[in-house]
Amino acid sequence: MFDQLESVVGRYEEVNEMLSDPEVISDTKRFMKLSKEEGNLRETVTTYLKYKEIQQGIEETEEMLREKLDAEMAEMAKEELASLKAEREEYEEKIKILMLPKDENDDKNIIMEIRGAAGGDEAQLFAGDLFNMYQRYAESQGWKTEVLNANITGIGGYKEITLMITGQNVYSKLKFENGAHRVQRVPQTESQGRIHTSTATVVVMPEAEEVELDIADNDIRTDIYHASGAGGQHVNKTASAVRLTHIPTGIAVAMQDERSQIKNREKAMKVLRARVYDQLQSEAQNEYDAERKLAIGTGDRSERIRTYNFPQNRITDHRIGLTIQKLDQILSGKLDEVVDALVLYDQTSKMEQLQNNEY
Repeated sequence: MFDQLESVVGRYEEVNEMLSDPEVISDTKRFMKLSKEEGNLRETVTTYLKYKEIQQGIEETEEMLREKLDAEMAEMAKEELASLKAEREEYEEKIKILMLPKDENDDKNIIMEIRGAAGGDEAQLFAGDLFNMYQRYAESQGWKTEVLNANITGIGGYKEITLMITGQNVYSKLKFENGAHRVQRVPQTESQGRIHTSTATVVVMPEAEEVELDIADNDIRTDIYHASGAGGQHVNKTASAVRLTHIPTGIAVAMQDERSQIKNREKAMKVLRARVYDQLQSEAQNEYDAERKLAIGTGDRSERIRTYNFPQNRITDHRIGLTIQKLDQILSGKLDEVVDALVLYDQTSKMEQLQNNEY
């Protein structure tokens, strides 16, 4: 592992040197790629250098204890040594986690799509509950949420809502939300007090920058049409709705929420790029079945991942066997306990896999 770490330090220094090269600075695509690599390496390098500093302190203190010290100095040195060894263990654990296989998308913003699925009106209302939950969680993390497109029902739910969440390490915390979310509760329209089960689906896709996925103009078909639904007289007068179709994959995205055709196209392009990037990555990951088994389940969107039981104020994540009696708090955006458990489970699974491969 330490040979790997020295290689990481060497690469970090090499990347920093290249970033100061005028030729690299003038090449925007290359500069952004190297800047991202530098950012990804920085924490590992900083942690490893601190570890080496602690290790040097241990060696110096052990050397001191081999000398003839008075009782008071010897006691102080022993206390210092115990403290340094405890700190070394802490940094060893940090390094192990930092050296786990990286998800290159962890530091990205996301495009999230929430849809009401099985259950009619109740499923669409639940989609709205999930949207509010993620929006409040984003606020607690200091992230920004922007609704790109929303298909609102007459009762206040969502057939579908697409949003973009931007901030630090958004994908790393929300990537495990992919899948079918099930709700068990008594609908407001239920006069007999019977519990109904409904579902909503969540799709989380990393935002794809132009430098990462260059979609050629001739690979996109653009259709312009009149918006439908809410919007007053504007709906009938202006052809502002935009549908973009990526011809090679057949992926299509339609936007009509904005009055401006240009703005609708910009939003549609963000979602289209994310969907194409997500599909290409999924296809690549399918070639590594063994590696994908390490993950909690970020790929299969038909998988039922979680149940929200209102009568018992309970939430259960079926992938990791986590049950929490705080449904009301979680729906108010306090998702940390669930997110942290999923991240820890993923890290532990990868750690165990690496250890098994060593033997």
